[in-house]
Amino acid sequence: MVTGKWIFRYKFLADGSLDRYTARWVLHGFTQRLGVDYDETFSPVVKSATVRIVLSLALSQNWPVHRLDVKNAFLHGTLSEIVYYSQPSSFVDSTHPDFVCRLNKSLYGLK
Repeated sequence: MVTGKWIFRYKFLADGSLDRYTARWVLHGFTQRLGVDYDETFSPVVKSATVRIVLSLALSQNWPVHRLDVKNAFLHGTLSEIVYYSQPSSFVDSTHPDFVCRLNKSLYGLK
C-alpha cells in the first residue's frame, strides 16, 4: 500500500495578487515495492543531439516545425498494475477508516 500527502500552493496573477488556491494529492513513490506495486519504470527522454539532427533535417527539407509541450501526459495513462493507497487525510471515511483506495489512473509521485 502506497501512502501520500497533500501539497498546497498559491497561484498569483501577473500583478502579484492572489488568483486561487490549489491542492494536489501526491503519492509517496518511494513506498512502492518492486514486483508488488510496480514492475518497471520508464521515462522517455530525447537526447539533445537527436533534436539537433531532426531540426537540421527539417530546415534542409523545408519541413514545417511545430512545438508541443506534454508535461502531464503520464497522468492520463491507465495503470496496468493494481495499486492501493491509504485514504487521503481529511477525506477518511468515518464508517470505514481502515479501507484503502484502488487507483485506476496514475497520480503524481508513482513510479
